[in-house]
Amino acid sequence: MQLYSEIDTAEVDEFYRKIALNVKKHRLEKNISQMELALSMGHKSVSSIGKIEAGLENKHYNIENLYKIAKILDVDICNFFKN
Repeated sequence: MQLYSEIDTAEVDEFYRKIALNVKKHRLEKNISQMELALSMGHKSVSSIGKIEAGLENKHYNIENLYKIAKILDVDICNFFKN
């Protein structure tokens, strides 16, 4: 079994980046703006979505965010984790 301390932080960062890119890809395919997505999720501004997609401030989606986004975009949540 691999210990947490043995997991490369660069690998984890790449995992988060993959999720953000996949969310953006599906959002664009559905022709939904960052603002529309943010408002549909109950946010009052686009900043959280923009920061995650741009990889700023070490912001990431949590599982609740991903669930909501999958429902809003009408995609399987598994699509966010694929290459």
